Amino acid sequence: MSDALVLVVELLGVAAFSVSGALTAVSREMDLFGVLMLGTVTAVGGGVIRDLILGVTPPATFRDPIYALVALGVSLVTFLPAVRRLFFKKKKIYDVTYLIMDTIGLAVFTVAGVRAAFNSGHADNVFLLLFVGVVTGTGGGVLRDVMCAQRPYVFIKHFYATASLIGAGVCIALWYLVGQTEAVVGGAAVVTVLRFLAARFHWKLPKAKGAGVAGENAPWNDTIE
Repeated sequence: MSDALVLVVELLGVAAFSVSGALTAVSREMDLFGVLMLGTVTAVGGGVIRDLILGVTPPATFRDPIYALVALGVSLVTFLPAVRRLFFKKKKIYDVTYLIMDTIGLAVFTVAGVRAAFNSGHADNVFLLLFVGVVTGTGGGVLRDVMCAQRPYVFIKHFYATASLIGAGVCIALWYLVGQTEAVVGGAAVVTVLRFLAARFHWKLPKAKGAGVAGENAPWNDTIE
């Protein structure tokens, strides 16, 4: 897989995550700066965490401004009144757009994380490959939700981190068996299919229940929705 193609795919993921971050900011009635900040952090946050784990400093986001520029540009477009009205005209439009953008970002950055770990010389460390893949895919979304003072989507919604983990595993297996290109495409496809199936059929992992009085009186219940 050529570096040019990798860049195009990663920028697609940046744009997709920027939309999900900007939409979240708009739904929280943030101002322009907040929308730009949240869109950008969602788009590049996972990649920054990935590079720090792999010892790549400064992270790619700060060495090549194209990632941040694309994120800022897409976030700005999302903030435009006409675009906002389009997304928020009906809840169904918002929900579908959010699902598609967030799924594209998750799929692209999961396999991008695995690829970066392989190319950093860690092909023999499956645990690291999996961890970096999942962190790259979910890191930006976690930062987005924390900055919005809400429980991270990755911990409460159907098959989010789980889809990333399975997709990363498929990517690693295919990398060993058939090669890089097939691994990246296959891993991203698995993440995408699992996310859409989970949304369609409401797949969820078991949740912790019965926290009782301790849970009801926990201090974070007043600050996190």
